[in-house]
Amino acid sequence: MANQALMANAIRALAMDAVQLANSGHPGAPMGMADMAVALWGEHLKHNPANPQWFDRDRFVLSNGHASMLIYSVLHLTGYALPIEELKHFRQLHSKTAGHPETGITPGVETTTGPLGQGITNAVGFALAEKLLASEFNRKGHDIVDHHTYAFLGDGCLMEGISHEAAALAGAWKLGKLIALYDDNGISIDGPVKPWFIDNTEERFKAYGWHVIGPIDGHDTKDVSKAIEKAKNHGDKPTLIICKTQIGKGSPNRANTAKAHGEPLGADEIGLTRSALQWTHPPFELPPAVYEEWDAKAAGAKAEAAWNDKFAAYTQAFPDLAAEFTRRMKGELPKNFHQTAFDTVVAAHTKGETVASRKASQLALESFTAALPELLGGSADLTGSNLTNTKSTPSLRFDSHGNVVRSEGNEQFPDGLPGRHINYGVREFGMAAIMNGVALHGGYIPYGGTFLTFSDYSRNAIRMAALMKKRVIHVFTHDSIGLGEDGPTHQSIEHAASLRLIPNLDVWRPGDTAETAVAWAVALQNANRPTALLLSRQNLPYSPKKDLSDISKGAYVLSEPEAVGLKNKNLKAVIIATGSEVQLALKAQELLAAKKIAVRVVSMPSTTTFDRQDVAYKKSVLPKGTPRIAVEMGATDGWWKYGVAAVVGIDTYGESAPAGVLFKHFGFTAENVAATVEAALKR
Repeated sequence: MANQALMANAIRALAMDAVQLANSGHPGAPMGMADMAVALWGEHLKHNPANPQWFDRDRFVLSNGHASMLIYSVLHLTGYALPIEELKHFRQLHSKTAGHPETGITPGVETTTGPLGQGITNAVGFALAEKLLASEFNRKGHDIVDHHTYAFLGDGCLMEGISHEAAALAGAWKLGKLIALYDDNGISIDGPVKPWFIDNTEERFKAYGWHVIGPIDGHDTKDVSKAIEKAKNHGDKPTLIICKTQIGKGSPNRANTAKAHGEPLGADEIGLTRSALQWTHPPFELPPAVYEEWDAKAAGAKAEAAWNDKFAAYTQAFPDLAAEFTRRMKGELPKNFHQTAFDTVVAAHTKGETVASRKASQLALESFTAALPELLGGSADLTGSNLTNTKSTPSLRFDSHGNVVRSEGNEQFPDGLPGRHINYGVREFGMAAIMNGVALHGGYIPYGGTFLTFSDYSRNAIRMAALMKKRVIHVFTHDSIGLGEDGPTHQSIEHAASLRLIPNLDVWRPGDTAETAVAWAVALQNANRPTALLLSRQNLPYSPKKDLSDISKGAYVLSEPEAVGLKNKNLKAVIIATGSEVQLALKAQELLAAKKIAVRVVSMPSTTTFDRQDVAYKKSVLPKGTPRIAVEMGATDGWWKYGVAAVVGIDTYGESAPAGVLFKHFGFTAENVAATVEAALKR
């Protein structure tokens, strides 16, 4: 690195110019972290600008995503497909340089960041996936999985509670290839953070089991580089490098002030900054020497070529493992998955068991985890309640050296099973964001469980998975007032409706074993969207079905009037129900049949999936002109879009009492459903 100051100042110039042109953005953090970026990207990061998805690249996460012009500048300078025109379109419609980094939009951006604390938590997921894949696929002399995860983070990330959850787990898992660089500038939007951020960050991370380096001068590129090298050689635990920096470094009047954080410097201050940095070039113009210093294309091509040679040798020595590794990194399911899914659903249908849908989920998982080694499960301290573990997924454990502990071998797995079920502890938010990181890394399909009411803790990470279009599966049990005596603090009311509002999130609330098996099969095939499974605590009887094929469409005709002795052509109403309330609808159908009122029962386990069906199918399930009544133990607002005449739901909080008592108290009885239908028909 012949001229590190020149390299850093190029970032500062691009950051202040882009923010100024957009009249929006955050110049201070990119200017402050520029020297850190020179040290990491210039001397350590293993990457190839010509192939951003090369598997064994190091992963870089900008957790303080408001500093997006840092990563955009570096990606442009090192040779990614991010031309200077895109930097000029910073924060503009359809540009590749959004206000905060977005994966899938900008080449080289590994994860979407902005909500503080989630980026470093994603990084924990990246590092965990790397460690587990290395344990599973590497063989003596063939280390095909061998890369680091680096993260930049700021004061705001450390203030967010999720960082505590993530850092504690990273220490427990001894993620030695996770290296975080803390931009310790002491400034946030409201000013100097000393009055409200008094943590001893060094001691805090040591207590988590991290290796801590610093504080060091974050503007001394050589010191930062030495710290990174030291961290790379300290592989038994994650490392935090504390870098003391100045926000807005180089700006004579804005450096070290909150004014540098989230607004343009202004034309006058930019002029003064150019003089202070001795940067004589016009906006967005960089001298050839800058590009020469930053260019990473040749080094990247060389690194990838070396890995390709290594993987070729691995393929020759272990062809089956290499094929399996390639399949999983592509995110493809096994060729026989459709048969596995079909067999699982048919088995659930044939047995027709009366079990809680949380148990039905575990029954389906027994099949799917045996067939899919990439399924990586877990629970936020509720394994016995969520039932997310199976015979194929022993608990993930590490020995004192940080190695993955395998279970005892058997005939099918002579080397033993690696742990595939994670005890996240009481960390719902951390679990959700770590799963996002695992999914982003590739090689695993993560799923994790908690109670539905606690989806509120996870919600922003669920939203991020939906935004990033990642296959992450949330198992939410105890889905209604049916959990009884635990009372309104644990009884979900608004949660199903709230989750259904998240774009690109599939929400399933299955009513029996077959619907639950289908929900899992669909979730596993949803390569570009996350899924939430809402499951009951109480037992649910199996609903006989003539045809299983339409369940995957989200809603289907479960029972026609002829099933209770009436003619279908005399149809008077349609009852739509989900989950445990499907049984109420079927019983109400019988009560109404006794009065010669012909009713169709539609089971709608997934409104989000049904909404994506074509108009013809929707009309076949919900015929036009026929009154509709919805039944669900939850908030009623979301049902009116289906043109219902009435909803049997609950728009208040629950109560503490046995489930049966609550059902009667809140009107979840077949008699009340039937009476609601009759009342609707009289209007």
